[in-house]
Order: sequence, then C-alpha cells, then structure tokens
Amino acid sequence: MIPASSLAGRQVALFGLGGSGLATAHALVAGGAVVLAWDDNPQSVEKAQAEGIVTGDLRGADWSRFAAFVLSPGVPLTHPKPHWSVELARAAGVEVIGDVELFVRERNARAPEAPFIAITGTNGKSTTTALIAHILQAAGRDTQMGGNIGRAVMTLDPPAPQRHYVVECSSYQIDIAPSINPTAGVLLNLTPDHLDRHGTMQHYAGIKERLVAGSDTAIIGVDDSFCVQIAERLERAGSKVVRISRRLPLKDGYFAEGSELFSAVDGRRTRIASLEGIGSLRGQHNAQNALAALAACLGVGLTAGEIQAGFETFPGLEHRMEQVGRKGHVLFVNDSKATNADAAAPALSSFERIYWIAGGLPKEGGIEPLRGLFPRIARAYLIGEGAPAFSVTLGEAVPYEISGTLAAAVEHAAADAARDGGGEAVVLLSPACASFDQFRNFELRGEAFRQAVYAIDGIEPVGGTR
Repeated sequence: MIPASSLAGRQVALFGLGGSGLATAHALVAGGAVVLAWDDNPQSVEKAQAEGIVTGDLRGADWSRFAAFVLSPGVPLTHPKPHWSVELARAAGVEVIGDVELFVRERNARAPEAPFIAITGTNGKSTTTALIAHILQAAGRDTQMGGNIGRAVMTLDPPAPQRHYVVECSSYQIDIAPSINPTAGVLLNLTPDHLDRHGTMQHYAGIKERLVAGSDTAIIGVDDSFCVQIAERLERAGSKVVRISRRLPLKDGYFAEGSELFSAVDGRRTRIASLEGIGSLRGQHNAQNALAALAACLGVGLTAGEIQAGFETFPGLEHRMEQVGRKGHVLFVNDSKATNADAAAPALSSFERIYWIAGGLPKEGGIEPLRGLFPRIARAYLIGEGAPAFSVTLGEAVPYEISGTLAAAVEHAAADAARDGGGEAVVLLSPACASFDQFRNFELRGEAFRQAVYAIDGIEPVGGTR
C-alpha cells in the first residue's frame, strides 16, 4: 500500500467504495487523513464499515471542513450530469481528485525520480501496459503495475528511486488527476468512446491529451487524426514528442513494417526489434502496442536487446488473442474480450484460415463492419442470441452452422479444422458480442472456451509466446 500522506491530518471526503475506492480509503487513513466515505450502494457502505472505514452520507456533511474530495473514477464527473457529490464539492470550492492523483502526489513527494510510465488510448491500453511491465520485469527492474489494470494504484508498493511504475489510465482517471506527470506518457490512439460520460469527442480527446501534455516524454500514436493534432500541438508548445506508427514510415520516431520495428532520425531508419514468430504480439494492432512499449522502455533506460528479450517471452493477456492450445496444425485462440465487431477485427485480420466462433448478446450494427474480413473465415460457428442475425449477414459469403452453445461450437470447429489441409488453421473465439445471454461476463466465457479446448484429446496447452 502507498499511504496517502499528502493529506495527513486533514479531513477528506470520499465517494465510491468499490474495489479501488475502498483501497483508496485505506491508503488515506494509513497516510493520516481523517476520512468520511460514502456510496450509493448500501452493501459497499457496509463492507467499508466492516473494514474500519468511517462512513456517513455526504449530503448531510459540512463540506467547508474538507480539504479534498476523492471520487471513484466510475462516478460521473461532468456527463450526462455531475454526480450529486461532485456538485456539493464544487459548490463548496473543494478540489475533486482521484486515486491516480494521490499516487502522483506521493511519487512527487517521496521519489520524484522513480520512473513512471502511464498509458492511455481508446484501444490497446491493457496489452501495452502489461507488455511494458513484463519487459521491465524480465530485464530485472523493480516494477509495479496497476491502475486501470490489475491492482488499484494505491495498493502498489511505495515510491522508491529505482522502482518503476507502469500505470494504465482510463479517461475517467485522467479527468481527476490534474497533476499527472509521467516520465513517459503513452497515447496510443483515439476513436469515439465513452461519449456518454464526456459529451463530445473533442472533450474526450482533450482529457486524454492531459496525460501526454504533463509527461517528460510524450509517446503518441499518429495513425488517427486526433492524435496527429495532439502531437503537433504539444511539439509547438515545446514538449518532447516521440511519434509511433503501425502503418506509415516516419521521418522521425518508431514505425512498423510487417513484423519488423524501426527507429528513424531525420529519415535514416534503423531496424531495432522484431515481432516475427511471437504469437502473443501477432497483428497490426499489436505492432502499435509493441512500438509504444519500445519507445517507453528505451526512454527509461533499457537496451534494445532487453526489450527484444521481453517481447519474445511476453505471454499476452487472458481473453485477448490468447493462444490456449494446439493440436497438430490447429491453433486455438481465446479472444473473448472482443465484445463488438470493432474489437473482433484485429483477431480476424491476424489469421489467414479461421474457424470462427461468434455470437452472444449482439451489439448495434452486428458483424456487418467485418464483411471485408469474411474471406479469411473458412467456416463460422454461431452461438447465443446473436446467431440468427449473424447467419443472415454471413449469408452465402461464409459457410456457417448455428451451434447454439460454446461447447458444441468448439467441438465442431476443432473437428473441421483438423481436416483442413491448407496449412495452419485457427479455431478462434472472437464473439463480436457481449456474453450476458449465456455467461455472466467475458472472462467466464473465455474460461469456458479454454476448458472446452483442454478437453480435446491430444491438445497441447501453449503459453502464448510462440
């Protein structure tokens, strides 16, 4: 735990007692703050009380005595309208901050030289965060990973000069971290997302920009127009900007050509790393993740050799193009996290001969956006509520069956792929649907896929690297 000593001896209001909120409350108490916490969920309040946190309905509190208001990232700050607790804080002139801001203040006070890499973007945040942390750990660095992935940031070990922090930051967290100042800040990409919470794309992009604007080095993916503009704006303001691109050769920065990664200075390119044969980093989207990791790790002092070694041993993340097994020429891949068509596209574009398991609770638009990838699909196995609509979209373009259940889909896809004589065949769960018709969450769906694969005679589990 990181005791939040920056508010020692002061009274602090806190709203939101889920996992990260409760962890933050304990960190504040450990740092010497006097905390009054609340949540709209009575069960969360009861749990906090059982753990010794002082609770009280903030609607009846004297806000003039609070030095700060700590808000859980999941609670609306601005849109569709501010939460009632935010309105009370603003009316009293009390600053509204989150757990990442508390972490930033503790690092600044205790060990400002501690390397701090913060990662944001619409897509790829978690993989990039996990990849950077893995590379650092594999190179023998003292590494702490958390934030919007894994551990709540205030549950990490306290700042120390040589302790490296790798923190995934959502837009919600950045919005209440006004002092965020990473050693290396990564902005991967921007596409419309969470507009119900941010109102407009411009506001959403502006929040993401804050992370890189406060960084010693801003690492920015320049494959979309919003990020191009942010990179240009920061450079004009005098910031150190490192551009990365998975699509285009750059005059200055880091870019990918196929599986090869290059650096460029004044138009002179140097091959610096390779993703060839690394299954956990397959696909153009992972090239962007790897470029960001490369730039960030070089920025905190690692060598190209250390980074290459980290790439080669990266296991990948569960349920995100996770290689779970192989039988002969058939590879089984769990991409259960792909809960809409856009999320399924990277996996479908990464393999040439696919036995595709899709379906579940469908999202608006279905799988029509994936039509350009249909030629890669040898056969589709449709499950859940989305099966009838998906079958209409596939029509005569892709052979399909309505399997109904995930277990049946795995069994049938494995048998068909085993008979495929065209080289490597991939049984891919990338549902392009939410899981809620048959599973409580995408993690349980992915675990069911994994267990169905492991039940196949002769299957060899794989760890995701090669």
